Amino acid sequence: MAVDRVWGDKVNQTSRGDDDTQTQNKNRQTVILDTNGLLMLFQFHINLESELDRLLGLYNIVIPSVVINELSKLSSSVPEAKAALKLAQKYNVLQVEERNNMATIDDVILDQAHILNAMVVTNDKELRKKLKQKGLTSIYLRAKSYLKMD
Repeated sequence: MAVDRVWGDKVNQTSRGDDDTQTQNKNRQTVILDTNGLLMLFQFHINLESELDRLLGLYNIVIPSVVINELSKLSSSVPEAKAALKLAQKYNVLQVEERNNMATIDDVILDQAHILNAMVVTNDKELRKKLKQKGLTSIYLRAKSYLKMD
């Protein structure tokens, strides 16, 4: 089984034994990227892969479909949104629907983070506050140069 690693615009595959891969998949932390988190990577030139390697070791990145939709809307007016959208397409897209009782995209992200017991990469203070209230971990930008867990 192959594991994909993204470095810049290239995807490198490394082969691992099936048993080893299954064990590693169980140990992987799920990480959700929100719109703000994706944009900050380009605004502050943060290497997501190396920062998550440093913080977590093994992880699996997912991006809710509502984030992809929001980036698509922003791509005509926010220069970093086009690059963020391109990066987002390299990861697993989590197909989610906004339900009537969920007022915002942040609510969808909170719901998915709770369901998946996932960490969320965001710099949105309100979302970070809500994650903390629910006992979930956020990963955010610190000193405009590296990511930190809270």
